[in-house]
Amino acid sequence: MRKRHPKAASDSASEPSSSSQQTDNNNDVLDKKVVDVRRSGKTWFSVLILIIYSSWAVYNHQHGNLPRPLTAKQAGKRGFSEIQAMKHVTALTQFGPHPVSSDALLHALEYVLAEVEKVKETAHVDVDVNVDFFESKSGVNRLVGGLFKGKSLVYSDISHIVVRIMPKYESEAGENAILVSSHIDTVFSTGGAGDCSSCVAVMLELARSVSQSAHGFKNSVIFLFNTGEEEGLNGAHSFITQHPWSSTVRLAIDLEAMGAGGKSAIFQAGPSPWAIENFAMAAKYPSGQIMGQDLFTSGVIKSATDFQVYKEVAGLSGLDFAFADNTAVYHTKNDKIELIKPGSLQHLGENMLAFLLRVGSSSDLPKDKTLETSSSDAAIYFDILGKYMVVYRQNFATMMYVSVIMQSMLIWVMSCLMGGYPALVSVMLSCLSFILAWIFSVAFSVAVAFILPWISSSPVPYASYPLMTIGLFVSPAVLGSISGQHLAFSFLRKKPSNRNSNNMELSPTLRDNLAKLEAERWLFKAGFIQWFVLLVFGTYYKLGSTYLALVWLVPPAFAYGLLEATLTPIRFPKPLKLATLVISLAVPLLVSAGGFIRLAGTLIGMLIRFDRNPGGTPEWLGNVVVAVVIATFVSLTMVYLLAYIHLSGSKRSIVTALCIITALSLALVASGFLPAFTEDTVRAVNVVHVVDASGEEQASFISLSSNTPGNLNVEAEQIREGFSCGRENKVDFVSFEAKYSCVSKKDAEVGWDKSDVPVLRVVNDEKGRGDDERRIMAVSMETGGSSRWILGIDMEVVEDFTLQVGEEEEDEELMIGRGEKSSGEDGWHQIQFSGGKKAPTKFVLKLYQKKGVEKKKMQRPVLKLRTDFDRITPQVQRVLERLPTYCSQFGKSTSPFTLAFLASLPYTK
Repeated sequence: MRKRHPKAASDSASEPSSSSQQTDNNNDVLDKKVVDVRRSGKTWFSVLILIIYSSWAVYNHQHGNLPRPLTAKQAGKRGFSEIQAMKHVTALTQFGPHPVSSDALLHALEYVLAEVEKVKETAHVDVDVNVDFFESKSGVNRLVGGLFKGKSLVYSDISHIVVRIMPKYESEAGENAILVSSHIDTVFSTGGAGDCSSCVAVMLELARSVSQSAHGFKNSVIFLFNTGEEEGLNGAHSFITQHPWSSTVRLAIDLEAMGAGGKSAIFQAGPSPWAIENFAMAAKYPSGQIMGQDLFTSGVIKSATDFQVYKEVAGLSGLDFAFADNTAVYHTKNDKIELIKPGSLQHLGENMLAFLLRVGSSSDLPKDKTLETSSSDAAIYFDILGKYMVVYRQNFATMMYVSVIMQSMLIWVMSCLMGGYPALVSVMLSCLSFILAWIFSVAFSVAVAFILPWISSSPVPYASYPLMTIGLFVSPAVLGSISGQHLAFSFLRKKPSNRNSNNMELSPTLRDNLAKLEAERWLFKAGFIQWFVLLVFGTYYKLGSTYLALVWLVPPAFAYGLLEATLTPIRFPKPLKLATLVISLAVPLLVSAGGFIRLAGTLIGMLIRFDRNPGGTPEWLGNVVVAVVIATFVSLTMVYLLAYIHLSGSKRSIVTALCIITALSLALVASGFLPAFTEDTVRAVNVVHVVDASGEEQASFISLSSNTPGNLNVEAEQIREGFSCGRENKVDFVSFEAKYSCVSKKDAEVGWDKSDVPVLRVVNDEKGRGDDERRIMAVSMETGGSSRWILGIDMEVVEDFTLQVGEEEEDEELMIGRGEKSSGEDGWHQIQFSGGKKAPTKFVLKLYQKKGVEKKKMQRPVLKLRTDFDRITPQVQRVLERLPTYCSQFGKSTSPFTLAFLASLPYTK
């Protein structure tokens, strides 16, 4: 047997020890490379501040950067001067509130008529200016969608001023017109500097300028100064259905205001993309977001504009503009000229003038009405910093989205196949991370929303100080996102790793550090998955705002692929580079930061009029809506940024700071140091003298209700009129809109006359003849001299109806009911009437009862009527004088004026 050399044996015995030592040395080297996985807290804070500052800078530049106002001399004959336009705003607001049928509206019409006559006198010698003072006949406007869906909007004796400007020597110009429209009338509660004297003023200055340039046009331009918009879009409807020039309109432009001043942005366009494409090429300061259009058409924003009539009734395409600064002053006393920022009218005027010059000279103006444009051909549009407008068509967008979706799916499948089971687990946990972030973010933010009504005198204590929402909702939302991601981060750290496929022996410290780094990367990639899901969803439902998902998906994916990605599972991960984050967020913030901040601000302003039916929604609902929206924005946009926090030395500091900010904000609210409302940001209330003549005995009282969430106990005590507040005071009449109100206990018999009380009288009641055994009831209706009323018809028992304006035999029956029920009213169809001073006050209504109606359904009234008078009685005057200065009357088409009469007609009559 051969013996081994002692030295060889010794060497052989020492080999395992040497190998182990070599492995330890390798681990020590790797530990040194990756052990320090925590990044500097100061660096993370610096990046956070940079992102916040950049977002705010983008918002200010996009929405606050207004052009310099020009004088008449600077603008010249063919330019636009804001200084001249503001003179018109001043003149119109001096008339005070001018609703339909008021003397003030007649004065406003006279002023506008005088100004357009000046335009006619000073027009270019080769330009024809035709002025028509148009008084509409009676008509009925029935819309199939939006705010007035299911209602019959009846009008009579409303007046408009129509101006047509066209070249003298272009034979076909009169048959091809661009319509520019806005309304002169206001609601009864405001002089309407923003809504919509500012738009009327812009149109007057545009008409003057266009009259100097139209000799080179191939088309005509019609300026419609209508009335009746605030009462149900009646002015636009009467023009479209009754005016002879309406048949020549090929394109409709509507100018509106949801506040006072700021940039006037496009928030509705189409259906044809022709107008928005030409606007993008012509406008000097283009502004518009299809995100607003998606929200408006979805019904989230409870409002309507004349553009709906032009699109729905006339089948026209076009553009809808709106001023949207100071949305809290909408339809209140604070809609005043002082809030219109310098440059606001210049912005709209220069954009519109450039657009009109382009389309007025165009030879390819759409000759046919374009409502039938396919949805795949619709336009997607958004502006970048108010300098450039991006417009592309839906079919192109869908192809692009589908391409990105297919490529993304292919990459994910390849990555999962290469990574095997651990990669698949990582993908699932990544999905869990953003789902948990959403859940926790919404939960934390909504929890604060529920707390606010308990610690504050108002459910919306931040209404006059919107920046308080940063502490009240943004901080909890960020804290929730961090908590949700931290939970997912913990799961990701414990999952099987795909980074050790060569079966290297790793030290526990190294293995833990590698798990942390890999978890951080998967949290960052969770943002890809989140926006990828939204991209798929938006593409499927053809939402225009889906471009945002593309913007938030592609740049981060590109940055990650350029600086971080590897398909080699053996390679050890490293901490994510800060350059990856900066490159990822640069384009998304540039495109969307301004829009997100503007949307949040607009939503907060809308809380002033959030409760369309006072007392009909819970007090906490407005807060919850704001909280959910803010939490959604936080979860969507901070998914990439928060991935960096879990390996940051500042994590505890940030969580502590967020908790402190939230606690301090709640303490500030509880202290009442910052009032919920001020004279500049008012609470919307309605003070109405109600005369209820529906029963055997008349009852007269003062009602106080609010469209702003919250009860009125504090205000009622300050007024000292013995108000009793609660839901038991609701007046169950169609569209009286007061499920919660404060009612005076004193009788209010002064300030009205019995001749004002409406009368419903059955003048003919008979059975149908032959096979038609329906009951036919002819009702004579006298509205007590009121030219504004709302009638509810019980469609549970009435099958059809007709309305005759006037009582004479030659008067025409205006409409035939289709048995539709108005939205929000259980079983009632609403007829809403408004008219001028010469409008009739007597009507005949024929009701056709359904066959086989059960008697128990006939116990409630068949008709319920409310008539309104814009008259302040002594009792109302006293309440208004004692009303806190932070309150303001709020007007809308369905709100009662300051004096309202109620009447009903039982079946038994």
